[in-house]
Amino acid sequence: MKGSGLWLTLGLVSAWYAANIGVLLLNKYLLSNYGFKYPIFLTMCHMTACTLLSYVAIVWMKLVPLQTVRSRLQFTKIATLSLVFCASVVSGNISLRYLPVSFTQAVGATTPFFTAVFAYIMTVKREAWLTYMTLIPVVTGVVIASEDLAFTAQPICTRNARHFLHLHSKGEPSFHLFGFIMCLGATAARALKTVLQGILLSSEGEKLNSMNLLLYMAPVAALFLLPATLLMEKNVVAITIALARDDIKIIWYLLFNSTLAYFVNLTNFLVTKHTSALTLQVLGNAKGAVAVVVSILIFKNPVSVTGMLGYILTVIGVVLYSEAKKRSK
Repeated sequence: MKGSGLWLTLGLVSAWYAANIGVLLLNKYLLSNYGFKYPIFLTMCHMTACTLLSYVAIVWMKLVPLQTVRSRLQFTKIATLSLVFCASVVSGNISLRYLPVSFTQAVGATTPFFTAVFAYIMTVKREAWLTYMTLIPVVTGVVIASEDLAFTAQPICTRNARHFLHLHSKGEPSFHLFGFIMCLGATAARALKTVLQGILLSSEGEKLNSMNLLLYMAPVAALFLLPATLLMEKNVVAITIALARDDIKIIWYLLFNSTLAYFVNLTNFLVTKHTSALTLQVLGNAKGAVAVVVSILIFKNPVSVTGMLGYILTVIGVVLYSEAKKRSK
């Protein structure tokens, strides 16, 4: 890789990092610190933006050739993926209301563990024993981080309830069981989507590149989320309009956040195209570490040495898992 090619790749990687970390932190700010407690509506905004911007990128700008849906069965498969995708994004956004970004990143790093489990259950595909061994530090790291977070939360709660509320209205929340369950659910759903995508769209006639897949998944996802929003987050549009009258910045936050959500997918595709899927996985591990550091600097959430060691152990496990998978091929 020489000259302009190197700079292009570095630029794309930087843009991918910025988009990923930006949408994560802005989600956290809106759902937790700003107080916009509507994760399903926020996800629907993301999917609507992905629908519109995917159409512009593929149909108008022709960044990639348009691939068509060839059958009703293929559309059913795409709709299934959309439903799982919705579950992962909504659950992830809900978890950000209750947990620090650093902890959600640690749990998210266990995606390879869930992927291996789902792949074995659904395809009876066995990995080499060394690959399974590398998953031990992945899970152990999250257990250490979660236990440390729960332990540090306990003294605050028992000491003084009023102090607890005062502290957490300004800073990061500590361990929250419901948030943890949602975070685990989001991670499992992401892994399930990866396995299902490999199964459902594996034939040559049904393969779609990631940008075309997003073009068809996003509007279906938005349609799935619309009734959920109306039932579970009643009057959210009226509430958002009322918020905008007091603070117009909420509209700009939502627009910018939704646009970033699309650029996460766009830069993901471009980085994969100019590097490789394995390189993307390795870069993703480093991205998680960067996101943790940035979130700590911005949200000032307390992180103990034990919790950080747990996260580092998880990242090391994921790196070893990637290397083991590479050698087994």
